[in-house]
Amino acid sequence: MNYLLFTILTGIGATAMMDIWTIIRKKCFGIALPNYGLVGRWIAHMRHGCFRHKSIASAPPVHGEHLLGWVSHYVIGIAFAALLILINGDSWIHNPSIGPAIAVGVCTVAAPFFLMQPGIGAGIAASRTPRPNAARLQSLITHTIFGLGLFTSGWVLHLQGL
Repeated sequence: MNYLLFTILTGIGATAMMDIWTIIRKKCFGIALPNYGLVGRWIAHMRHGCFRHKSIASAPPVHGEHLLGWVSHYVIGIAFAALLILINGDSWIHNPSIGPAIAVGVCTVAAPFFLMQPGIGAGIAASRTPRPNAARLQSLITHTIFGLGLFTSGWVLHLQGL
């Protein structure tokens, strides 16, 4: 299979699995769904040199922010899948294993902790949110699910001979 296509499909599958988890989490535990429109707003404001906000919800809305946020969410998932394959080489493509996938998933929690959350006004590792430890735990669980999604997607693609 084309390595690029494998990487793209693995990233999309892992991100979709993470999104399914957030829907389950909402139904079972009442935890709000992520608002990727606000992520899109944050990214859109970067083109004007604004990388940090006191509160992204208070920043002026941007046309197309929801689409930008969702597309960015999936592109980032693909980039993290590429990181997994870059670290582990094409041997992971030919024999997907859960350990490296979970490890990459867990490590990707650094992106929201140290880039996105401070940028949108939530502080480092959600320190400025009402319940920072709960937010941190949810981020860690969600990114672990993403890692499981990397493995599951890679395994399914491998079994399909793609």
